[in-house]
Amino acid sequence: MDVVEENKDIIIGGQTVSPGEEKLLKINIDRLPTGTLIDIPVYVFNAKKPGPTILVQAGLHGDEINGIETVRRMMAEKRFKVNKGSVIAVPILNIFGFIHYSRDVPDGKDVNRSFPGTKTGSMASRMAYHYVSEIMHQIDYGIDLHTGGGQRHNFPQVRFTAEDEMSKKLAEVFNAPISFPSKLIKGSFRNAAFQLEKPTIVFEAGESMRFDDYSILQGMQGVFNVLKHFGMISKTETDFVERNKTVHLTSRRWLRAPTAGMFIPKITNGSEIKKGQILGIITDAIAKRNKQIKAPYDGYILCVNHQAVINQGEALFHVGMAL
Repeated sequence: MDVVEENKDIIIGGQTVSPGEEKLLKINIDRLPTGTLIDIPVYVFNAKKPGPTILVQAGLHGDEINGIETVRRMMAEKRFKVNKGSVIAVPILNIFGFIHYSRDVPDGKDVNRSFPGTKTGSMASRMAYHYVSEIMHQIDYGIDLHTGGGQRHNFPQVRFTAEDEMSKKLAEVFNAPISFPSKLIKGSFRNAAFQLEKPTIVFEAGESMRFDDYSILQGMQGVFNVLKHFGMISKTETDFVERNKTVHLTSRRWLRAPTAGMFIPKITNGSEIKKGQILGIITDAIAKRNKQIKAPYDGYILCVNHQAVINQGEALFHVGMAL
């Protein structure tokens, strides 16, 4: 009689999720000054059949709520019910930042610059340490959901590690409207994942503290594409959003304000642009000065700054060039 291979246990915070189980677990992190316990909620969906373990996380920066809503909506719609392998879903990694409408933790440190962390370090460092110890060693692939920050609106895009061929493949499967390689940043989650040989991609869409339904649906579609690629779900459903093949960018640059003033974009985020095209203007309040911002080459807009009043040197547009 053939022996049917069974999936592995997932163990987080001393609790076990056996094959065929779904559980909400918690990683204890710290307390508020009031004594209220703060922990990271972790949802585990563990199928009976063996397969890859995929981490889908959001809220590494507490004010980047599009990713949080993406994970929440997929859980609410039961999109993580897999028939093989496991999904570890973390809707809010940085609980402290989320509570305070902040990118960082209360002491001003960025959790996404604190990996792999230390057991007795700062709050951000301890969060990173527990996350690496409890979760990252158990995964096979990671999907990290982000948004732009500081009123910068990112058109849906996926970033991968050029040195990791599987990361590039994962980005192709995710199939965001735009994709490109991005350098590893010291202390980042993606860098820690790379050191652990866990292929990981970062999805950026929308801006902080604002829901953008198009960005949320793009994120859901990308995660769904990955689950289908690994055979973790078999049910064929209508796409959340229409997709063309991703535009792969080979180079990128920021266009910065040549002077201070009021910034008025003249182009829609995600648009294809032509060299010399007027992308926006900077003007003063009395209509005496008017400075045009022009496209430096043929390419695409992947981020627009929505700050209306800007200073010289501030980033206005993130533009990229494709093959």
